[in-house]
Amino acid sequence: SQLLWRLRNRLIVTYVFIGVIPVFLLVMISLITLYLLAGQFASFVVTSDITTHLRSMEAANRAIANHLERQVSGGGKLDTEILARTRPRRPEWARRQVCAWYRNQPQPYCSGPEGATGFDSPTFINGDFRDIVSDRGVLYLRSATVLTVGQDSLRVVLSEPLDKEFVEQIAGDLGRIQVYGTEYRAATPTASSSATAQTNIFKPYPNLERGKRDQTFAAGTIPAASGTFDRDVRFPIPLQVVNWATGERHRAGALAEVETRPSVLYARLFAALGDYAKGVEYILLSIAVVFAIIELLALFVGTRLTRSITSAVDQLYEATKHINRADFSHRITVQSTDQLATLANSFNSMTTSIEKLVLEQKEKQRLVGELAIAQEVQAQLYPKLITQLDTLEVHGFCLPARTVSGDYYDFLALNSDKLMLAVGDISGKGISAALLMATIHSAVRAYSIENVPVLRESAAIGVSGGAALMLASESRGADSSPSTLLALLNHQLYESTPAAKYATLFLGIYDGATRRLTYANGGHLSPILISNDGSTHLLDCSGTVVGLFDNLSFPEATVQLRPGDVLITYSDGVTEPENDYGEFGEDRLIQLVRDNRHLPLERITEIVTAAVRDWIGDTEQPDDITLVLARAR
Repeated sequence: SQLLWRLRNRLIVTYVFIGVIPVFLLVMISLITLYLLAGQFASFVVTSDITTHLRSMEAANRAIANHLERQVSGGGKLDTEILARTRPRRPEWARRQVCAWYRNQPQPYCSGPEGATGFDSPTFINGDFRDIVSDRGVLYLRSATVLTVGQDSLRVVLSEPLDKEFVEQIAGDLGRIQVYGTEYRAATPTASSSATAQTNIFKPYPNLERGKRDQTFAAGTIPAASGTFDRDVRFPIPLQVVNWATGERHRAGALAEVETRPSVLYARLFAALGDYAKGVEYILLSIAVVFAIIELLALFVGTRLTRSITSAVDQLYEATKHINRADFSHRITVQSTDQLATLANSFNSMTTSIEKLVLEQKEKQRLVGELAIAQEVQAQLYPKLITQLDTLEVHGFCLPARTVSGDYYDFLALNSDKLMLAVGDISGKGISAALLMATIHSAVRAYSIENVPVLRESAAIGVSGGAALMLASESRGADSSPSTLLALLNHQLYESTPAAKYATLFLGIYDGATRRLTYANGGHLSPILISNDGSTHLLDCSGTVVGLFDNLSFPEATVQLRPGDVLITYSDGVTEPENDYGEFGEDRLIQLVRDNRHLPLERITEIVTAAVRDWIGDTEQPDDITLVLARAR
């Protein structure tokens, strides 16, 4: 696993399996094939020489048999002298023995080399015969001819020993030939057998133990090597042998082992081509050189490609280590135009994007931190300790859709009997809406603090149509009306905010002495008053939004509250959320508050907000949810 961890080593191993091993196997198969073909050719040379010699013996034996047939058919007699005169006088006949049987004579007439003994009559031969035979453990080349003379038969057998002298002629310039013959074991003669006719038991060559072979000799010499790679090779050649006593044939009755060199076989194979063989040799050598050049080029190209692949992978690996160290400024040097270069460019693009994302993330974290601070600051703006009047209890709740909210609510105690309720909704969301909410919060509190004049004497709010609208406090401690406060806030927002920014604002001042609520509405959703008996009433006295237009006046109205009456003031985040069944709606809000109007205001708020969340479901909260409840006692 350590060796194959590097991609380069893995590719090298892959190339070895794909390229080198198949080439090696092809070379080995070619060498084995050439070796087997050379062995077959060597076997062909040896066996063809033996076959040619046997055919020559067969022709000569047939001629002798025909001559003897004419002799005996003309009334002549057959004897050893006649057989000797029939033999040719050529040198090769000095090694040959010829025997003839006429009629049923038990002993043949033979003529051959001095000291040669005759051989038994072959009982298995009924016609022409030529083959290698084993007679009394000795190998012979024998040819037999059977002719019919009247009612009798004439058998003529020509025999030549397969010995070292004969094999020397075959070996010639082929190489060294070793012949392993067969072994015979004579059986115990019976009373009916003669001294010369014994039953022989045949044991073919494969059953012989080394060192107990009856006949083993070598002939010829190994030729000199023509080159470094001209190594000597051995080829076993099984020889078919016939048992002369029984006529049984054995395909491997004897073995001839040829030891030669490829150059000798090559010369024998292409001897007939003459000078053309050299041309074939040069062509084959040229093809081998071309193949070697192609293999070297393939190795060079494969090495270059491997280096290009592995170097790209190494660069990517080193680059990932830089990324792991948070060094996103590292770039890969691209020097090619292939897919790996595209991958490197993609990696560089990725690191560039990551570097930008890290900077953006840092900026986002900074903004999130600032938003968290803004959220904490905004949370301080909502009333914590609410002053409850003897005749009125109030409760407010705001759930921002984002980190900070654009909704606004506040409770301000003007004195021991008066309480101001303020509920607003700023256009837009996020930081800008939160900043405008803080501005409205500060302005409402500044303009509403008791014993502080609303405006200094003769301070002008605006000029419209040539008439000056003057609002002033007549004395210190003068009461502020909701409509006057809305007019002042509208002028301030119009002067200090962009044209697209505005707000909706509901202001109400509750007088505990008279149980009356005086209110003015700057475009906010109309509050809902639920009486103790369950009936509902909309406080629909309203004007336009605050901060969009200058020189506006807002209508003002008063409503009488009775014990048990519940006032609902809310933002559009309560009634406008949608799902597959439509909007949450005012009717569902009224029904929830009506059914639970006798519960504590905190509990009513929890029930309403839980119902709104269930209505929204898993989707993102679309808007800020603000709910302010007031109940008369």
